[in-house]
Amino acid sequence: MIPGAIDLGIITILFFVIGMIKPQWPLFFMKKPSRFIIVVVTTILFMITATLYGEGIRREKMEKAAKQPMSQSTVPVPAPVPVPVPEKPVTKE
Repeated sequence: MIPGAIDLGIITILFFVIGMIKPQWPLFFMKKPSRFIIVVVTTILFMITATLYGEGIRREKMEKAAKQPMSQSTVPVPAPVPVPVPEKPVTKE
């Protein structure tokens, strides 16, 4: 996830720089592209990149915590064995 976020961040920076210089290049499908649209799209891409990076860091920390061995203070406690309850005979009255 983190490498994907870094790649998207580089693409976002390139999109912004090229779009501010020549808006017709990244927005080639529009008739009259403006720099305002470049700023809006760049803002959205930046938020996506930051969220993706943060989620990658969080998942990496969770994986690291799951791999750590149990400490000596946490000793498994035996659980009691369940005893079956005797059935009562059904009487008809």
